[in-house]
Amino acid sequence: QVQLQESGPGLVKPSQTLSLLCTVSSGSYGWSWIRQAPGKGLEWMGVIGPDGTTYYNPSLRSRASISRDMSKKQFSLQLVSVIPDDTAVYYCASGGFYSGSYGLDYWGRGAQVTVSS
Repeated sequence: QVQLQESGPGLVKPSQTLSLLCTVSSGSYGWSWIRQAPGKGLEWMGVIGPDGTTYYNPSLRSRASISRDMSKKQFSLQLVSVIPDDTAVYYCASGGFYSGSYGLDYWGRGAQVTVSS
């Protein structure tokens, strides 16, 4: 069983950068970020593969960046120029590679991030 834990500030001001960290207990899979805004469905944000290749949701318009530190079993999300609509619960997840894409087999519990001045 793979365990993931998100960490980061719960409050970010508009126009600033949101930074979240995910610590993974084991495994070297695709590591993803997903978010859920109030009253909305899940939104996949992006993934970083075992070889460091990244893929992002085009709707984020290049504001998101995912990186990883394999030695620490951690990966991070940075979202620049945040707006109130970026308020959401942010989840990290890991999964194997299935039929051309990375799965979301294991999830963290989520971290609430509010964008407000």
